[in-house]
Amino acid sequence: MKSFRRFLEFASGALLIFFFLALPALAAEGGEPDPADSTAGLIFRWLNFLIVFGGIAYLIAKHGGAFFRGNAKEIAASIVEATAAKADAERELREVETKIGRLDQDVAEMREEARRNWAAESERLYASGQAEIEKIAHAAREELAASERAAQQHVREIAASMAVERAAALVSSMMNAQIRARMFQSFLGELGRGAK
Repeated sequence: MKSFRRFLEFASGALLIFFFLALPALAAEGGEPDPADSTAGLIFRWLNFLIVFGGIAYLIAKHGGAFFRGNAKEIAASIVEATAAKADAERELREVETKIGRLDQDVAEMREEARRNWAAESERLYASGQAEIEKIAHAAREELAASERAAQQHVREIAASMAVERAAALVSSMMNAQIRARMFQSFLGELGRGAK
């Protein structure tokens, strides 16, 4: 960028010098015959042209080389940078194409993994459910056994109560005043012997 600015300064200076050198020739155009049209004038014009051209060529050779070398270096650096960027972009493109190519495979792997996870979770839930069913069945069996024992105990109590009532009714029906008196005498005799 600096070399381009120097070149512009040089070019504008060269044009300014050329303009000032050409100005007297333009101002002299008028009514009298121009000595520049003579052979000597033609030689001086060519000499003037060669001097101006030589000056411009000298300035271009002196300052233009650095400008063009700097510009060439900038262009070469830009080309190297663009080549590196292009290589990076191509590498990224290949990676993306590879990923896109593997996308179906990745999706299939994800589906297979999800299916395996679902199957494992289903199996775990089934086993957990079976364990819960077994616990509930065991608890129900225990509760039924306890209820059965309680019912059997209740039936025994009812049977004993009924047996006692039946025995009392039987004894009561068989007992008369004589049997009661003998039982009372026997009871008193037992008390008397126990008191001695």
